Amino acid sequence: MRAGLAAAAAPLALAQRRRDVITKNVLFLVVDDLRPMLGCYGHPDAVTPHIDALAKRGLTFLNNHCQIASDGPSRQSLFTGLRPDTIDVVDDATTFRRRRPDARTLPQYFRQNGYYAAAVGPVLDDSQSWNEGDTRPVEASLTRSWNSSDVSDADLFDGQTAQRAIAVIERLAGRKFFLAVGLQRPSLPFAAPQSYFNLYPRGYIKALTEPAPKGAPAHAMHDSAELHRFGDVPEMLDAELSRDLVRAYLASVSYVDAQVGLILSALEQQGLRDSTAIVLTSDNGFHLGEFGLWGKHTNFELATRTPLIVSSLGLKSGGRKSRALTELVDVYPTLCEIAGLRTPGDLDGASLASLFENPDQLWKRAVFSQHPREIPGLGPGMGYSMRTSRYRYTEWGAFDSPYRTAELYDYKGQPLEIENLANVPVAKTLANGIAAIMREGWRGSLPPTDPRASANS
Repeated sequence: MRAGLAAAAAPLALAQRRRDVITKNVLFLVVDDLRPMLGCYGHPDAVTPHIDALAKRGLTFLNNHCQIASDGPSRQSLFTGLRPDTIDVVDDATTFRRRRPDARTLPQYFRQNGYYAAAVGPVLDDSQSWNEGDTRPVEASLTRSWNSSDVSDADLFDGQTAQRAIAVIERLAGRKFFLAVGLQRPSLPFAAPQSYFNLYPRGYIKALTEPAPKGAPAHAMHDSAELHRFGDVPEMLDAELSRDLVRAYLASVSYVDAQVGLILSALEQQGLRDSTAIVLTSDNGFHLGEFGLWGKHTNFELATRTPLIVSSLGLKSGGRKSRALTELVDVYPTLCEIAGLRTPGDLDGASLASLFENPDQLWKRAVFSQHPREIPGLGPGMGYSMRTSRYRYTEWGAFDSPYRTAELYDYKGQPLEIENLANVPVAKTLANGIAAIMREGWRGSLPPTDPRASANS
């Protein structure tokens, strides 16, 4: 009973403080293919002072996951607050408006509630969502998988995006706005001015060569097509090229971090920092040679786990971290609650607002991802993956076949998947129990603070 009262009191406490601190604006930063390779996430090599400074003023979610490790589908899920199967979007060629034409995206909902919604850079291609959305600035064609040069920040795409975002902030300083900024790096090609490569001495970076999980099915992997479309990448990468690619990825991360710093500085200069809720996240993670993979497009931890930082003056969160299991679909209802808007009742995510009061409280018991794949000998299919605090369970199956293959990984004492335990006799009972949680779906794993959780009990 006491736990239930405490859970109910948390949103009330949030509302009480927000009587004096009103979120006027929203700045939503979406970084493409950014795994949590950041200083604020404990990465020893990453030089990311501006994102780290943002984390010191907000709440950093350490165990956040996307719903599908693919750019377009993940962004459509993120901005609709609906899972890929709900909107029937699992590839880049499909738009959610086909299946859910009446869906209200996050910026569209804020727009309907008096906010001016603007997009700068690649965010979400949906005309109903924005009052204005600029086109991509054009940078020189890059044909190498990684590239450094003596160009300035503004000569490359993200530098141009940052300058456009700053111009929008200056222009909209006198009105309530929802501004989303899409930053392209560190997606391939890993390009940045030479000064960012200089942050990472070439001999200091190591290749990431963790072997594929023992017993993992072949269709859990992919052929790293994202990387191999560049002509300078051989079929087999040696250690030297792998190190160069990891170094280039880190340089790209630092380049993006600098652009984030410029955008946040513009907020400060306009006197808007304290009245603006800020979100920084990514659409998916990224393999950098681990398991022999380059890119996303898997159901492994490196592909589904993304950074998520939320900062707002009205939230008790400065510099704290939460290990609660969270998902990108949770961002939509969270921002609604932060802004004092009624949360639409048809969303698939759960507001994270209570975690700002107590980052360590009991939360979701599992989060869910998926990815389509051709199942050898069976045809097109899907892999559904569930992450608990300790385990990951994944089931693969073709659409027209009852046959299923399973994966079960234990993360105790290790950050990545080591051995598939699904078919190990001593782990059979464990696998069956975790599979039962997956059968209950995301509704069966809602946090105690969500009204739908009590309705399901």
